[in-house]
Amino acid sequence: MMMRPYRPKANVQKRAYYNDRFWVAPRIPEEPVEGSPFEEDLLSLKRKFSIEKAYIQRGQMVVIINPEDNKEVLRHLKEERGYDVLSEMSAIDYLERDGTFEIFYQLLSLERSQRVRVKCRIKEGEAIESVEPIFRSADWSEREMFDMFGIKVNNHPNLKRILMPDDWVGYPLRKSYPLQGDEAAQWYEVDKIFGKEYREIIGPEQRDPAYVNPEDTCNFARIKHEVPRCADPESEPIKIEKFNDDAPLVETFDLKEAKIVNRR
Repeated sequence: MMMRPYRPKANVQKRAYYNDRFWVAPRIPEEPVEGSPFEEDLLSLKRKFSIEKAYIQRGQMVVIINPEDNKEVLRHLKEERGYDVLSEMSAIDYLERDGTFEIFYQLLSLERSQRVRVKCRIKEGEAIESVEPIFRSADWSEREMFDMFGIKVNNHPNLKRILMPDDWVGYPLRKSYPLQGDEAAQWYEVDKIFGKEYREIIGPEQRDPAYVNPEDTCNFARIKHEVPRCADPESEPIKIEKFNDDAPLVETFDLKEAKIVNRR
């Protein structure tokens, strides 16, 4: 009997609640660049840069380059090949697989309606050159990449966190970052607003988006049934006969006055 291969469990993020563990996502086919509308773009790049790999996927060209060439490759694609919009850039965490981040730049040529994706790999602790002087849209994207993944960007005009506080511990989009946060994350707002002495009174923050607290404030979120506002969590379900009774600007709907019609 053949056993399933062992897969490392170092990633601490939770799996999806419902999934088929035997399902494998199909690979998108990689088509050759030769004979496509991107052939001249690739030949132009190969004259100046070392290209590790290039292929067509979903109607766009994907080019894998050396990370040291990222700035000049994007400059060449913009000034020489007409890819004048950087529509997206970010990173993907492959640290558990091979100890690297994948950084990608999504470029668009408005004149030709063509897209090129430029990708490169860097190891943890390495830095990438800023492309903000070429594409102003990279300013906040590079800051977000630094904030969420901890990737340093050389020569960025203002490289600091953009979503998380400056003293936040960890990088939330790394796959090793727990969904509920570490101790610093669970107590951050409580410590900042009230002080550590209020930890026992308030309790830790819940950062799992799928979590429903059965004892939420005034039982706002109830499980399986409705209860009166701020009632005892163990109280029995009630039969609701009126809606919007406590909303002053909304007309109350009385179930006793409801009518069942046979036709619309």
